[in-house]
Amino acid sequence: MSPQDQIAQFKQLKHTITRFMMVYKFALDEMETKIEILKEEFHLLHDYNPIEHTKSRLKSPESIMNKLFRKNLEVSLPSIKNNIRDIAGLRITCSFISDIYKICDMLTRQSDLTILEIKDYIKNPKPNGYQSLHMLIEVPVFMSDRVEKVCIEVQIRTIAMDFWASLEHKIFYKYNEAVPERLLQELKSAAESATALDRQMERLHVEMGEIKENQVLDAEEELRRFRIDNQQFNIPSALLELIEAEPNSDK
Repeated sequence: MSPQDQIAQFKQLKHTITRFMMVYKFALDEMETKIEILKEEFHLLHDYNPIEHTKSRLKSPESIMNKLFRKNLEVSLPSIKNNIRDIAGLRITCSFISDIYKICDMLTRQSDLTILEIKDYIKNPKPNGYQSLHMLIEVPVFMSDRVEKVCIEVQIRTIAMDFWASLEHKIFYKYNEAVPERLLQELKSAAESATALDRQMERLHVEMGEIKENQVLDAEEELRRFRIDNQQFNIPSALLELIEAEPNSDK
């Protein structure tokens, strides 16, 4: 094979890999847009934001190949697509445990998404204490010449769960996964402490919500106001009367 043919072959291979990987990037873009819309909608309607922050990542080709080799899978793009389901990953960090299930429900109700699998490591923590809710979601990506159905992994966890998982990963990385038994026990104890903190904060959150609901000062005036993008609007009495007069206005 001539040098020119080798260069042409390399360019074609690079093009194929780039095209393969970019659909996963586009799937993440779509999911992040959905999350932003849900977050803003929830904030506007409930004056509360259940999502603290999100973080997305794409596995590197090297990591994908290593996983193929570990699982003794065929080295091909179809094999990668069918067997490596966490090439695209999205992590959603919430304030409270109840928020995790709210977000899961909101994503499940999205008609264009297909929920492939849900693993609840909150109700059933891993032996090391790890807790999180994992979802495998199939996202349609509309390309110029086709529709690609792309699987991404969504992890939803609280701030405390995320803090614990991040430090646990660093410790395992430092010890090359050969962590002494004593530290394993301390890590599990720390996970239990994080769980206790989550439950305490959840209880405080619920109690504060009940107190807020019981406050009736200026209730009528408050109902006449709504806010979008930090701009406050008042609902005119005439408009309220018009809406109330509409048949089936509550449907």
